[in-house]
Amino acid sequence: MNEREGIDVSRTMSDDEYPAPGQSHGSDIGRNFRSTKPRRRKLSVWRRLGRSPVVVSAIGRVVYGLLRFVHATQKPVTGSADFSRILHDRHPAIVGLWHGQHLLAPFFRPRDLPYAALLSRNADAEINARVVEAFGIATVRGSGGRGVDKRTKKKGGARALVAMRRLLAAGSGICMIADVPKGTARQAGLGIVTLAKISGRPIVPAAAATSRHHVVESAWDRTRIPLPFGRIAVVMGEAISVPADADDALLEAKRREVTLAIEAANRAAERLVGSPS
Repeated sequence: MNEREGIDVSRTMSDDEYPAPGQSHGSDIGRNFRSTKPRRRKLSVWRRLGRSPVVVSAIGRVVYGLLRFVHATQKPVTGSADFSRILHDRHPAIVGLWHGQHLLAPFFRPRDLPYAALLSRNADAEINARVVEAFGIATVRGSGGRGVDKRTKKKGGARALVAMRRLLAAGSGICMIADVPKGTARQAGLGIVTLAKISGRPIVPAAAATSRHHVVESAWDRTRIPLPFGRIAVVMGEAISVPADADDALLEAKRREVTLAIEAANRAAERLVGSPS
């Protein structure tokens, strides 16, 4: 609850989505039951430990502290966007960015504006949620990247879109990662344009890059972990609006437009810090 703004957001909209203990991820035919049983039990213990509220909270506090330190040591690059002015002028807006750069999102959020972020509702996203909330950003849990279909309804996507529409109507901005988890990196899904359609609020394409970072090569989105004592660039493109009567064809056209706009901002930010992808 953001009492100052009168905005109420459910921190946990639904139950976690992850395989139940003992659920099979493939065939066990031909495996030696005795040799695999201890290993499966060990993985289960580590999984439960890593998802316990105490451990999640502790890791979240550590990550939050590290990100604050990294942010404090960054030097803004000449040519970066005046993100505070842009977001104040467009408020409340939907700020769209790519996966892999989400750790930098709190770095360019005006602290005097209320914001909420869409996060997956699975258990692995709990640490991200704790970090985001520590920065004073509310969270909406669901999978809204693909828009509204049978799959996203099961994952709380429809409810997440409704919750974000209500937040925008109440005066809160939304930070939304535009590309779809485990999909094609740097390709916007229909979720962000659907939200713009039903809310009437503009999408602000955004990107941030740091000169010093570590790329997680094994991650599908090649997540960039910012490192201290570097330079940071923030770039924002022209706002994109989606008409309330947009049909499927126009939504697809807007999706492509958002993809190009965020990627253009991303490449511009990388050029400013001298760190092309």
